Amino acid sequence: MSAKAILSLTTPRFRLADQPRTGVLRGHKRALFVATTKSGNSDSIPFSTAMLASSPEYALGSTDAEQERLIRQASRLAPLTERAFLDAGIGPGQRVLELGSGVGDVAMLVARIVGPAGEVIGIERDSRSISRARTRVINAGLSNVTFVESDIFQLQSAGPFDAALGRFILQFLPDPVAVLRSLSQLVRPGGILVFQEVSYAPLLALSAHLPLWSASVSIARDTVQRLGAKPEMGVALHRTFQEAGLPAPTMRMEVLLGNTQDFTLWIYDVLCSLRPQMEKHSVSVEVLGDFKTLSVRLQSEVAQSKAVVPYLAVVGAWSRKPAE
Repeated sequence: MSAKAILSLTTPRFRLADQPRTGVLRGHKRALFVATTKSGNSDSIPFSTAMLASSPEYALGSTDAEQERLIRQASRLAPLTERAFLDAGIGPGQRVLELGSGVGDVAMLVARIVGPAGEVIGIERDSRSISRARTRVINAGLSNVTFVESDIFQLQSAGPFDAALGRFILQFLPDPVAVLRSLSQLVRPGGILVFQEVSYAPLLALSAHLPLWSASVSIARDTVQRLGAKPEMGVALHRTFQEAGLPAPTMRMEVLLGNTQDFTLWIYDVLCSLRPQMEKHSVSVEVLGDFKTLSVRLQSEVAQSKAVVPYLAVVGAWSRKPAE
């Protein structure tokens, strides 16, 4: 999800029906989203004042290279995300709201879980990302996914969802508690909230014996943190759910390990996307040496150590909205 400036509260009304759709929504289940306004509409979702502050700058951008990186990452993480969603209770026929759709990987995964009788509505505010997501959904032959180009802070809905979910999105929001609290109002009683977020701490612990690789992880973590993101959002989900008025979530951390190129170089790909921000914010990268040879040196370090490296550390958390 991109983190552009928050849309103005005076934005004209935004309706899902006015947006390009990748498939036909069943009439009685069609969601209606509008932008909140200064008029104080009584149906507005009561986001907190803190949420209306500027979001952290999205460090990774939305370039073509970054979109390709996200697609590769999604392919590797798909089994972990699917397992978390299934264990949380996502299933056939459900109506699901997905937060921060990016180029559409999570929405497409959920669309296959809920099946043709279900419905997925993805929220994304970066126009380049949502354009690609729509194209990918069409190419995948999925007719139960709709993407809405909107800011998440301005949503209200005409009807409840069975679940709200997202992956690697809360870490970039200034007030995750307020977001979860408001999302829970869009979910029916007994409905599901499930999110996956990262934790950098295990990555550093598992790669401490690899100076270059661990330095790369450390610089990536420090850069996103400097931009206002939360590199330990995964572990913080337990507290975040409860502060949002939800039951303490079931949680799981999964860390894939390997020494093939996709494991060795995912951190290099992240650093490539981060480079403009590292330069802008004068992040020191001297310890990495010549960036042009960094990928080769990372692979050599891992190969010579005969070790494995982690492919992210993914923390999932889920709970159900209390029955009224």
